[in-house]
Order: sequence, then structure tokens, then C-alpha cells
Amino acid sequence: MSIWGKVIGGVAGFAIGGPFGALLGAYAGHTMDRARERAAGAGAGATAGATGNRQVAFTMAVIVLGAKMAKADGRVTRDEIAAFRQIFRIPPAEMKEVGKLFNAAAEDAAGFEPYARQIAQMFAQEPAVLEELLGGLFHIAKADGTVHTGELEYLRQVGAIFGFAGHAFESIRARHMDAAVADPYEVLGLTGDATDAEVKTAYRKRSREYHPDTLIAQGLPQEFIDLATEKMAAINTAYDRIGKERGQR
Repeated sequence: MSIWGKVIGGVAGFAIGGPFGALLGAYAGHTMDRARERAAGAGAGATAGATGNRQVAFTMAVIVLGAKMAKADGRVTRDEIAAFRQIFRIPPAEMKEVGKLFNAAAEDAAGFEPYARQIAQMFAQEPAVLEELLGGLFHIAKADGTVHTGELEYLRQVGAIFGFAGHAFESIRARHMDAAVADPYEVLGLTGDATDAEVKTAYRKRSREYHPDTLIAQGLPQEFIDLATEKMAAINTAYDRIGKERGQR
């Protein structure tokens, strides 16, 4: 079963529980009994199932937090929906059902905190995963050409719940700006007085975090692994700009 089949079918609702499970329970309803039966008989497949559940949880977080973020400026635009579809290559047969779930979550921007806290707890030991999720929300926010004040405040609040406040949030924000205008030090999570050694260390750290093998091991869906190449481009550009400014290129 594809990850979208699991989300729509209600498997995640039983296996994950919490706010995501409640949303799926209300949405999927009658499918929950079958999910319980499958979970009860899983037995030896528990370890593999745990990885699948993490991917489903991540995907659910993108749907719910992305929908609520899109609503933060008062309306969900076609561009924002298109951006969501760009992040995830949803099979045509499941597009309608995913759209219904997105619309249900987008009814109101309020109430996002429990979802953000649940996903923050699930990936507490993998901040790069949470950073990728926040990056996906930035991608949706920028879809209509600008990040509105309400959207930016929403992103700040989600970022704080994920553990990215203050300078950490600004660094993530910089990585999602136009690489030509973003502060290259912010992109690497540094300040302008960083030493050459600190710049190199930060660059290597970010490069490891966005390596496909690292993200696969942490349970990200393939779509986000593909998008990580964009973040690597911003990191490489920032490192190159700093090197040129310091006469090292």
C-alpha cells in the first residue's frame, strides 16, 4: 500500500494516535476497525511498521500544518494548493481524497499547536527532519509570490514548537529566500564574525544533514528527499559567497 493509501485508509490513525489519529478517525471513521485488525496481526512486522508510521506521521504533518498555514493569511489560494501538490506527487486516484483531508484541515488556521507538538515529539532526536517539514511549509507560504505577515507569524510559532526560535529560525528562513539576496552567514547558521574554521564546520554539518542517505534513514518520504537538493544548492551558494568575500575563491 502506498503512503497515501495508508493516510487515507486510516492506518495511521490507529498506529500513531494523538491529534493526527483523531483527525483521521473523524475523517476515515469506519476504516478504523480494519486498521486495528491489521495492527493486531502485525507481530513480526513491527519494526518495519514503525518506519512506515514515521513516514505517515510526517506526511500527515505536511497535510495538516500545510493546510492550516495556507489559511493563516485568511484564504487558501490555487498557488498554495499547487505548491502542496508539487511537494507530494499524489497518485491521481487518491488526489480527491487527499484534497478532502487538506480542505478539512484548512477550515481554520487555529488549532495547529497540538499537531506541531505531536510531530515535534516524534522527531525530537532528528531536528533535520523537523527542519525539512518547516521548509515544506515555507515552500507553500511562498507559492503566491510573498510570505504574508500572518503566514510568517504562523511559521515562527511552528518553528518555536519544533525547537527553532530566534537565530535558528532566521537561519532556516534565510535558506528559503532567494540565494542571491539571502545572508550567506544566516544560511549556514552563523554570524558575520565567524572564523574560517567555523564556516567550514558549519558547511560540513549542513551538508551531512541534507545528504539523501541521512534523510532516508530518518524516515522522510521520497518527495522531501528530492526537495533537499534545493536546500543543498542554497548551502553551497552561501559557502561559495563567503569564500569569495574572504578571498578564498
